[in-house]
Amino acid sequence: MPQIGYTMMTEQAGPRDLVSHVVGAEQAGFDFSVTSDHYFPWLEEQGHAPYAWSVLGAAAQATERIPLMTYVTCPTVRYHPAVVAQKAATLQLLCEGRFRLGLGSGENLNEHVVGKGWPSAPVRLEMLEEAVGIIRALFAGGSVTHHGKHFDVANARLWDLPEQAPPLGVAVSGPRSCALAGRLADLVIATEPKSELLTAFDRHGGAGKPRVGQLPVSYGAEKEAAIDRAHQQFRWSVGPWPVNAELPGPASFDGATQHVTREDIARAVPCGDDVDVFVEAVKQYADAGFTEIALVQIGGDQQVPFLRWAEKELLPALRRL
Repeated sequence: MPQIGYTMMTEQAGPRDLVSHVVGAEQAGFDFSVTSDHYFPWLEEQGHAPYAWSVLGAAAQATERIPLMTYVTCPTVRYHPAVVAQKAATLQLLCEGRFRLGLGSGENLNEHVVGKGWPSAPVRLEMLEEAVGIIRALFAGGSVTHHGKHFDVANARLWDLPEQAPPLGVAVSGPRSCALAGRLADLVIATEPKSELLTAFDRHGGAGKPRVGQLPVSYGAEKEAAIDRAHQQFRWSVGPWPVNAELPGPASFDGATQHVTREDIARAVPCGDDVDVFVEAVKQYADAGFTEIALVQIGGDQQVPFLRWAEKELLPALRRL
């Protein structure tokens, strides 16, 4: 049976609530947690975007058991990879070995804010590969100097290193990113239950490594209200990734999703309180080969009822898969 995780969705709740929610997820019995790292929400209706690394630091102190993970951080434009390495090493120390560093090539939505422009997709993957090399070199200890195609590092060193470096995950969406992840990552990350992504990851060296997926859900006793909430806040999620990666802000996502209907969302996202519907959606990821599946409960104000329901009904049903 795959492990079932909980998502701290920084786009839909403030920092104190996010920490409270992950504490609740630990108490409810979730196996792990992941955290988005955004400067903007996808849509204005979501309403939040606190600094993920501050939230993670607080979560590391507020929890005792549940693993933490970025899902995902882009170590190329908004953050320099040397700084990402320092943040990840510090967090690994704070949570005593429970942290995994999930990395990806990013979205214009978050990375444009530093004014460096938005590279093309092939260049973004080049940058990600170089960044992973820098991060791993710093995790290995000692002084690092690097003068590459995209990044410079001058005599950098991490003075506080955990005994075990955080495992590195890489997010994938197509053949090139799968090849990069297979060669460089300790685990693979995806947001769609596509077995072909995992097959490509395995083909390039990923066989036997963890594979983490993510599934949005909208729990609610009133199904129609749950669908409305999912449509209002998560209609962006049905757009193709190559398009989503290029859009610069919430207004762009609002415009791009004007023709996404409630019916489209109801087909894509489990909504309501029928446990069997949620289990079947998770099963699609398990059948595709994912070993870990992180659930995203849509709606920042819906986390507490979702966690209660998950503890009593959903998680026991998923354990029986």
